[in-house]
Amino acid sequence: MDVVYEVGDVVRLKKKHPCGSSEWEILRVGADFRLKCMGCGHQIMVARKLVEKNTKEIRKKA
Repeated sequence: MDVVYEVGDVVRLKKKHPCGSSEWEILRVGADFRLKCMGCGHQIMVARKLVEKNTKEIRKKA
């Protein structure tokens, strides 16, 4: 299963952020992903492997 992640896509992860949102916008793609929480705007860097493992759903940008 090869899923293509692109900047601007919104991913829903298995665990929720402490603010209550489980949706993240992808700001950077590479060996690490930069994600922005859609609830509070907090940004994090996460390893690609963790994002691929914990993704439940991907919404492509319009």
